Amino acid sequence: MTTADVVIIGGGVVGASIAHHLAHAGCTDVLIVERGSQQGLGSTGKATGGVRAQFGSAINVRMSRYSIEMYSRFADETGHACGYDPVGYLFLATNDDHIAALQAMRDRSLADGTNDVMLLSTADVATLLPQLRTSDIVGGSFRQADGLIAPLEVMRGFTDAALRRGVQIMYDASVTGFELAGGRISTVQTTRGTIATRVVVNAAGAWAAEVARLASVELPVTPLRRQLVATQPFAHLPDRMPMVIDMATGFHFRRVTHSGSAPSVLMGWPDPAEPESFVTEVDASFADGLMQRAVHRVPCLREATVDVPRCRAGLYEMTPDHHAILGESATVPGLFFANGFSGHGVMHAPATGRITSDLILHGRTELLDVGLLALERFEHGRALAENALL
Repeated sequence: MTTADVVIIGGGVVGASIAHHLAHAGCTDVLIVERGSQQGLGSTGKATGGVRAQFGSAINVRMSRYSIEMYSRFADETGHACGYDPVGYLFLATNDDHIAALQAMRDRSLADGTNDVMLLSTADVATLLPQLRTSDIVGGSFRQADGLIAPLEVMRGFTDAALRRGVQIMYDASVTGFELAGGRISTVQTTRGTIATRVVVNAAGAWAAEVARLASVELPVTPLRRQLVATQPFAHLPDRMPMVIDMATGFHFRRVTHSGSAPSVLMGWPDPAEPESFVTEVDASFADGLMQRAVHRVPCLREATVDVPRCRAGLYEMTPDHHAILGESATVPGLFFANGFSGHGVMHAPATGRITSDLILHGRTELLDVGLLALERFEHGRALAENALL
């Protein structure tokens, strides 16, 4: 029988971050259980790669601040570059409600000690990115320290740093059940054998509810497809272009650089009609609808050509209030949740690793009031609010 002090289910960026933070704190008897033949085959490898601290929720602001600060020194801590590039995030407002939401986000950031979120006029927006159609834009917001990272490089950096300290990974291993002793987690059953442990972390992404159900816990995490459309090389946008979010439609886009070839554009749109599912195929008709929104906001994209092989779809792990579920199970001691990031898993992976490591090793964390993210909040009517979603 294999043994490990801590078993992490899921080797994506969240699981890797937890492993790194545990090992960095001295807990190295850690085993990552990955169902794939390699890491990054799930949501991590499909992510857009944006990081921002412009949120309406104090919890999301706090998690973003910690995470972005770590991304800015990632190579120093892990020995691996993560591609952090502070090109900024630009939100575009087209009505008074949008302006009020941006003001509220700025106020939230100020309350948390972040004073670099700028509210913009229409003229400011046009100056920042002249390629935008601004006739219906009434303002915006911008934060320079927001920007881009490379999700797979983040995962690899966290993983490599953890492995150097003694963490291990078991590949091609699906979890099939748990056993309890004295009311606590004692073993994890997998398709590659049984693992004796005292602590299990559910970091299974969009599959988190299935894993939790094996321990008789109902976790309100559902999968939701998000599709991304890539263009062929396109040189009509600035080299230092921010991530741009059109609040009217949710359409967002960023510039992508490629080694040895010209840059392209990566675009997304949260289709409100998308049903819950584990589907990860790209719908051929999706690009047509997205391009209409793209050309409306950025007329020069009319000259862009969709690069079908580079289009992709991944899964968000959604909760009812679009906030993560973090902390130890109230009914199964020894089972910890790191789930339900609702599109912010890569963005908040550093903070999640720190929080989960703190809870496992010390029973508390100073980063935030993690009780607000407990699973029981839904049962007790304490759902959180966030208006800055993609």
